[in-house]
Amino acid sequence: MLCEEKERQHKKLCELKREILLREREQKLDEALDKQMEILSPLVPVCEQFKDQYKSFAASLDATRHELPIKNIHIEGDTLTYLGELQKQLTITQELLTEIMPGHLEESEKTFNVLKDFKEVSQKLDKELQRSFAEVQNLSFQVSKEVSLHNQKICEENHGLDVVKHWYFN
Repeated sequence: MLCEEKERQHKKLCELKREILLREREQKLDEALDKQMEILSPLVPVCEQFKDQYKSFAASLDATRHELPIKNIHIEGDTLTYLGELQKQLTITQELLTEIMPGHLEESEKTFNVLKDFKEVSQKLDKELQRSFAEVQNLSFQVSKEVSLHNQKICEENHGLDVVKHWYFN
């Protein structure tokens, strides 16, 4: 009887331990969720505003896309007013993107400058390589010419001028 009671108590203890571990895990998950909610909740209105403005931007962009390749598409209102509104929407979108990802703009600028410098250096190298290649071709031509003249001179010395003229002109 004591063994059975001990076994029952042991099972109950294990079950209680398991329940405590589950509750601790749930509590940790709740805390993590609360932290995420705390951090992300201010972004909800910004995202909603961004969503609305992006819809307006997408509609403006879509209308512009259709106007550019196709003639005689009607845009309600004045085209300049439409383009002004599009410019405002683009500015707002850029500001929102800058708020959401502030560091990326600076990184993009740095990357752009590095790529610009890289392009300039590669263009300089390309010009230098072209110039060097032209010099090598010219030098090769001069060497071939000198070798040919040297060989002709040796032939003339060994066989005489008349024999060499006969080889070249017949």
